[in-house]
Amino acid sequence: MSAHPAHPTDHTIGELWNQVTGTQPAPPGWLVLTTGAVALLAVLVRPVWHVTRNAVTIAHEGGHGLVARATGRRLAGIRLHSDTSGLTLSYGRPTGPGMILTAAAGYPAPALLGLGCAALLAADRITLLLWLAVVLLLALLIRIRNAYGLFIVLVAGGAFFLVSWFGSAEVQAGFAYLGCWFLLFAAVRPVLELQHQRRAGWARDSDADQLARLTHVPGLAWITVFLLIALACLALGASWLLQPLQ
Repeated sequence: MSAHPAHPTDHTIGELWNQVTGTQPAPPGWLVLTTGAVALLAVLVRPVWHVTRNAVTIAHEGGHGLVARATGRRLAGIRLHSDTSGLTLSYGRPTGPGMILTAAAGYPAPALLGLGCAALLAADRITLLLWLAVVLLLALLIRIRNAYGLFIVLVAGGAFFLVSWFGSAEVQAGFAYLGCWFLLFAAVRPVLELQHQRRAGWARDSDADQLARLTHVPGLAWITVFLLIALACLALGASWLLQPLQ
């Protein structure tokens, strides 16, 4: 008795699943170093930073939203603004561990996300990283409550999808490494900017100041914690990304 041939769709889905969950060849060293240099410039060059900072805001507000949900708070919505600021609204107890963790989640989120990306890249899971980014951005999209936020998340999600679906192996690797390096570098600058704004009296209701009121720990201490997390993630993530070059 002859076996039925595999359905073409099943074969295609199986191949796609294997590609997403499988490993890809490590990129050449020059690509790792070049993407790192470009990412650093995207953080240091002020006109470019005004645009690329939107990616940090997405991660920042996504961190607030994720922890709010994880701690049992009701997430009302997320807004992303054209000046690269953002707002996450959640309801629940105005004090307590859930509120503290939610308020504290924003600034470490880009650094921790970058570290997670570095771990996937160190394991040669380039395609998996790209598809996880698409899934996370889709999950964020349904929580966005303003037009600019919808636009910027759709642009980001569309870029990841197009690269993951149509890009060559080299393009996918370059895009993944560029995004990872950017998150690691970019996580540091907003913390420094926040302290500058606080010193000038422009950020009296910042995450650090909210945490100071919730915990009675000075805002500067929270700034220090945010900065240490960002620097630690940068150092560890960079070591993972550069390991094949050693």
